[in-house]
Amino acid sequence: MKKFVKGDFEGLFALGLDNMLMFILMSSLCQGFLGFSADLFYSRILPAAAIGLIIGNVFYAWQALKLAEKEGRNDVCAIPYGTSLLTIIVYVFLIMFPTQQKALADGLSKEEADIIAWHAGLIGCFGSGFIEFFGSFVAQYLRRVTPRAALLVAIGGTGLAFISMDFVFRAYTFPVIGFTTLALVFVFYFGGVRNKLRLPGGFVVLVTGSAIAWAMYGMGLPTVVPAGEINMAQIGLKFPIPVLGDLIKSFSYLWEFLPIIIPMGFILLVSSLQNIESAAAAGDSYNPRPCMAFNGLGTLGAAFFGSPFPTSIFLGHPGYKKMGARAGYSTLNAIVWSIICFTGTLSFVVFLIPVEAGMAILVWIGVVMCSQCFQATERKHAPAVVVGLIPALAAYVALAVKHTLAVAGAETGQVLFRPEINDSFVQVRTFFTDGMFALGQGYIYTCMVLAASTVCIIDRKFKHAGIWFLIGAGFSVIGFTNTYIFTPGDVIGQLSINFSKWTMGYLIMALVMFLTPYLTIPVDEDEPATSPE
Repeated sequence: MKKFVKGDFEGLFALGLDNMLMFILMSSLCQGFLGFSADLFYSRILPAAAIGLIIGNVFYAWQALKLAEKEGRNDVCAIPYGTSLLTIIVYVFLIMFPTQQKALADGLSKEEADIIAWHAGLIGCFGSGFIEFFGSFVAQYLRRVTPRAALLVAIGGTGLAFISMDFVFRAYTFPVIGFTTLALVFVFYFGGVRNKLRLPGGFVVLVTGSAIAWAMYGMGLPTVVPAGEINMAQIGLKFPIPVLGDLIKSFSYLWEFLPIIIPMGFILLVSSLQNIESAAAAGDSYNPRPCMAFNGLGTLGAAFFGSPFPTSIFLGHPGYKKMGARAGYSTLNAIVWSIICFTGTLSFVVFLIPVEAGMAILVWIGVVMCSQCFQATERKHAPAVVVGLIPALAAYVALAVKHTLAVAGAETGQVLFRPEINDSFVQVRTFFTDGMFALGQGYIYTCMVLAASTVCIIDRKFKHAGIWFLIGAGFSVIGFTNTYIFTPGDVIGQLSINFSKWTMGYLIMALVMFLTPYLTIPVDEDEPATSPE
């Protein structure tokens, strides 16, 4: 098989578009939401992210050539790979932002708080890479013992709440751009059609959204075009530099964020395995272990040079293969994005293409992530998926409440992050924030526990369900879930050995499951089950 074919350039455009969206989102969240300085983002984070792309893309291109040589074929397609959208969202909102707010509440300067938040992100990335690399040796076993609904629901819940919902809010804030691009995304991706010019749908969406934004700017209308001019100070060679000292400092945050790092690493591990299986179904049977191991090495390499965002094997291998991409598109992707990241020219991309121009694509990605929970599980397990989504929705509502408390506190000059606020919500609005914060804390674990136990109950494997509830009790005892504390600027988890009311609740649920086989009989198929009605 040739190292480069015509279809590789089409594959480069499609994969490059995915990675461009990731980098635009990364820039928006790091520089916009977190307020990181341009120097921190362009000189440290961005070049390090490129290292992860180089490690993975070059390996997967080489692997495709070796498989083609071994099987005597010329149609082998490399596995698509890039920065993980899921972890960009989760690590910013659940690791970096809480760390930053806690540092600010402790009296540190904004610059010092940003560095601390970056350090917390580094340990998240390193931890994910560690789990992905060593988990590659046991991934098949983990997948066998965990119900599929439990594996997918945490991803689906994050996609629905933290990706789709968040960007739908933004689309309704800027409806001229948001509604237009949403309509195009729905037509291209849900409608199953393409434009007559045969241009990629994502390209059409980005061009259209950007054109509307700049046209509104030219007419003097409120728009999303960045204020000011392109930051030329960031243009220039910015080679990645190892940040071993900063990485070592970041280990002080390891215990605090293990409840997020462990499940995210596990989710990336299993999703990578599923994507490798998708490639096998398309005719390219790769050995899963080295694929996942290099996925982990790419993430570790990114963390070693300063990126807080793990890399991941992407969905869509069959689509890239169908468009004629082979090994070369993976190599080209590494080359193109390394140049962009090492030269700071991403600032041009971010300036010309606001994140709002591509937010409809992100909405679609989140919807697909959630839809997969239902499509890839048995129909009878659909209730388990719905139950498993609830903690993710609670986590997003908790984030919205935190935003509200922060804004209200800034307007009134008061510190509203205090335990008494729970009573105020109940008394004034009959809204139980205590349960909301508890359910949202460590929601990724709770999603899996509730979904898995519900699957077992549906299958009448009540003792297995009891074991899952015991696992939930164990998570709550060590603070991985439910337990939280108020700080002056946030509500954060508390890792400590604590036999809480939630632990007791899980133990009672487990007891109910263990007793059920002895106190109940199955309902006949023609007999209606007991219902509240």
